Amino acid sequence: MAKNVALIVAAGRGTRASRYEDEAPKQYVHLQGKPVLHHVIQRFLETEQIDHVLTVIHADDEQAYEQATSNIDSERLLAPVFGGATRQQSVYAGLAALESHQPQKVLIHDGARPFCSSDLISQVCNGLNQHTAILPALPVSDTLKRVEHNIVSQTLDRSNLWGAQTPQGFLFSDIWSAHKKAKESEKDDFTDDASIAEWFGLDVHVINAQTDNFKITTKDDFEKGERLLNKEVNMRIGNGFDVHEFEPGDEIILCGISIPFDKKLKGHSDADVGLHAITDAIYGALGEGDIGQHFPPSDPQWKGAASDVFLKHAVELVTKRGGKVANIDLTLICEAPKIGPHSLAMRQFIANTMSLEIDQVSVKATTSEGLGFTGRREGIAALASALLLL
Repeated sequence: MAKNVALIVAAGRGTRASRYEDEAPKQYVHLQGKPVLHHVIQRFLETEQIDHVLTVIHADDEQAYEQATSNIDSERLLAPVFGGATRQQSVYAGLAALESHQPQKVLIHDGARPFCSSDLISQVCNGLNQHTAILPALPVSDTLKRVEHNIVSQTLDRSNLWGAQTPQGFLFSDIWSAHKKAKESEKDDFTDDASIAEWFGLDVHVINAQTDNFKITTKDDFEKGERLLNKEVNMRIGNGFDVHEFEPGDEIILCGISIPFDKKLKGHSDADVGLHAITDAIYGALGEGDIGQHFPPSDPQWKGAASDVFLKHAVELVTKRGGKVANIDLTLICEAPKIGPHSLAMRQFIANTMSLEIDQVSVKATTSEGLGFTGRREGIAALASALLLL
C-alpha cells in the first residue's frame, strides 16, 4: 500500500506554448534539452515522501511519453494511463488507476508546471496530516478588471482573491468519492480538483504557493523557464586517477578498445585504466567514493569483468539524481602503445557507453619524457575529469 502518490495530469493538447508551428503539445516541448514532462516527473521522484508517480497522458502521446521518460529509471514511476476529453475526465481515469494501490494521500499536479519544488511537495504532504485538502495559492496582486467587448465594465475587489496552483493534495478516499459523485451528477465543468472538493463539501486549506511554480502557457513562459533552469543547474566536477602495471600478454584494453601489444595491463577486472579513471571521476563528482567501494576487487564476480559495466553504473547514479554528464576529458600517460591511432575509436566507445555525443568526450595522450614508472614502460596511468549537471 502506497502512502503518498502523485498524479500528473498531462493529457492536454495545448500547443499555444509551442515555439514552432506544428510542434508537440507543451508538455513534450524541450526545456534545457529535456521535455517539460520529464522535469515535472523528476521533481516528484526526487521527493522522498512520494511513493509512486502516475501520469495521465493522451492516447496519441504514448511514444512521446516513452521518449520523455526514457532516462528515468525508477520503480516508483507507474505505467501511464490514458485520459479523457477534459481535465476532469483525465483525473478521474488517474484516480481509478490508483485505487488498487490504496494510497492514503494523493497530490494532483499539472503536467505543464515543471518548477514545483520538493519543499512545496513536502508541505502539501505534511498539510494533509491536519487537513482533508491542501491548495497552494498566491494572493492576487494585480488589479482585476471585468472587460466586455474590450471595455472595462467593473473593477473587482481583489482583497480575498487567490491564484490557485498545483500540486493540490487530498486524502485519496475523499477526492475519489468527490470525483465519482461529480461523474454521477454529470457535473463536468470543474477546472481544478480543489473546486470539486469544495463542491463535495470538503474544507480546502490554503497554503502559500511559490511564484516560480507557474504553468507553462505561452511561448514567453519557455524563455522564463530556461532562465530558471540556468539558475538551478548545479555543476559538479570530479577527478579520477588510476594506474595499472604491465604483465606478460598480447593485448591491452584501453577505453573499451583492444590494442595489440606485447604486454597487457594487470588487474582484477580487464584493467581498463582509462574507463576506471573516468568512472572514478564521476563517482567523485557525486560524492560516491570510488570503484573499489562499488565493485570490490575481493569479489570474484568482477574478475575479468569488462570495465564498461562500472562506467554504466556511475552514469546510472547520475541519471537517478536527475542529472547528466556534460563532458569527459581523459589523459592517458604512457610511452607505449601509441594512443593517437585509436583515440577516435576510444572516444566513440566512451560516448556510446555513456549515451553522449562524441564531441562531449576527449581522449588525449602524453608521455612522461622517460621519467617515472610510465617512462620506464612499467605501466599506464590515466587522469580524467568529469563535469556533471545536476
